[in-house]
Amino acid sequence: MGSKRKVLALCGGVGGAKLALGLSRVLGDDELCIVVNTGDDFTHLGLRICPDIDTVIYTLAGCVDTNTGWGRAGETGEFMASLSTLGGEDWFYLGDKDLAMHVERTRRLAAGEKLGSVTQALSRKLGVSVPVIPMTDDTLATQVEVEEDGKSMTLSFQDYFVRKRCEPKLKGIHFVGRDNAQPHSQFLANLQDSDLDLIVICPSNPFLSIDPILALPGIRGILQKTAVPVVAISPIIGGAAVKGPTAKIMAELGLKMHAMTVADYYQDIVSGFILDRRDGAEAEAIREIIPRVGVAQTLMQTVEDKIELARETLDFAGLDV
Repeated sequence: MGSKRKVLALCGGVGGAKLALGLSRVLGDDELCIVVNTGDDFTHLGLRICPDIDTVIYTLAGCVDTNTGWGRAGETGEFMASLSTLGGEDWFYLGDKDLAMHVERTRRLAAGEKLGSVTQALSRKLGVSVPVIPMTDDTLATQVEVEEDGKSMTLSFQDYFVRKRCEPKLKGIHFVGRDNAQPHSQFLANLQDSDLDLIVICPSNPFLSIDPILALPGIRGILQKTAVPVVAISPIIGGAAVKGPTAKIMAELGLKMHAMTVADYYQDIVSGFILDRRDGAEAEAIREIIPRVGVAQTLMQTVEDKIELARETLDFAGLDV
């Protein structure tokens, strides 16, 4: 390893967590900071649930369910089975091991701790030494406008994403509380650190995972003005999304399923863009709106894939790897 680097990663759930793991294997604990979307957070069964934070923590801790990319490996569902028998709300699955995370988080928040300190404490207990920071200690909630059976309605993100399985037609996305939710102090400190070498926008859903982070007061403006390289990795591979509702959401928002669409969405805040080799034909067009464009294997199926993409991202940004 050469001289010390300082990298800030903006991250959502599954796809972002994979690159975050790769970065954590290449960089030292004091060289990387991961800021995670909390727009998906919600209270369910009296518990405060932070899906993206938990996915990142479980991934870095090596205890994530690799088949789903979320939840804990070797999970059991006795709690959910019993809840269902009692007629309780069982549409949002909480595994028995995962349940402990939500119970302890809720207890600590109720005792007056902030989400950032709770997240740091819980991640440390699971052996994660890289800083994992929520984008805010405040509440910024993703809500969606949908149309179902000819009627327009507003749903919380988890109602739409999990309970209704993204079936209603999406009409719009809103971030409730965006004007009052302040970026986490460590997030701002890292953004304004004179030693910061690189900001990475992980391959998470731009509209559901990254946009809530950018919606926080002042963040987009900082990214637009910073002299630090900002590199985004496209979540589109071969003209398709790896998993999840990205394709349906983009179609309903009138957007084409191309890496170019993502590049256009980020063009005002990034100085570099990495797309998958299968989308390489779009590179030339993307260079017309983003100065530097790289091509790599962005599909991360193995730990080695994650490490290799992390290395290629750092190399693309001119950092010693």
